[in-house]
Amino acid sequence: MQRFDGKRVIVTGAGSGFGLAIATRFAEEGGRVMLSDINEDSLGQALETLRAGGADVAASPCNVAEEAQIEALVAATVEAFGGVDVLVNNAGYSHFQKLMWKIEVEDFDAVFAVNVRGVFLGCKHVIPVMIEGGGGAIINIASVGAIAPRPGVTPYNATKGAVLTMTKGLALEVARHNIRVCAVNPVAADTGFMKGAMGVDSLDEEATQRLVQTIPRGRLTEPKDVAAAVTFLASEDGDFLTGTAINVDGGRSV
Repeated sequence: MQRFDGKRVIVTGAGSGFGLAIATRFAEEGGRVMLSDINEDSLGQALETLRAGGADVAASPCNVAEEAQIEALVAATVEAFGGVDVLVNNAGYSHFQKLMWKIEVEDFDAVFAVNVRGVFLGCKHVIPVMIEGGGGAIINIASVGAIAPRPGVTPYNATKGAVLTMTKGLALEVARHNIRVCAVNPVAADTGFMKGAMGVDSLDEEATQRLVQTIPRGRLTEPKDVAAAVTFLASEDGDFLTGTAINVDGGRSV
């Protein structure tokens, strides 16, 4: 028996990067996965790829900062699968790397809308469904930057600090409903998200080495690393863990 046989899972930001790896891992272990992403092209490609591999998946486009779209995502999941057992709040956004006083207010507001409001809305609308279903697990993707910030992404790091605080507080609020809430703190990765934040199409050797030199394990995070941590926390193996965060950072935060 696989760890997630029959479990109903929502993964936001599932069109690429960490989100696609997370959704793939759940599907490989028997989960029924609702893929969600603001980018409909990448979402469609992810859906097609996973279905071609025999996964039980569906898709619903969503801007996580918009409450009506989150409501529609949860409703679509309930309609497709009959409930929600796991929510992975993975969707994220970052401003370009800049000193904080040079960041436009609009960029500051946008990063908080997705990274903080989006997590809040996902939890707000999934928790009643989980309570009705007898419990569940919520995994929030934060960042090692929340506990060991790098310069140039201070507002982004601040949003991830907020995610960690929400994770801890919410864990206390919903424990009596058999719902666990945990977080994962990845370090930098060679993903489209990271390249977008840096304003480049690819990470050159020099940029990669600057990042790697700060990571004791000597490499960047890979999406599979994050997927492994998320699925562990969501599984029965993580049953006694709530309000905690796993640093998937190769030792950078030590």
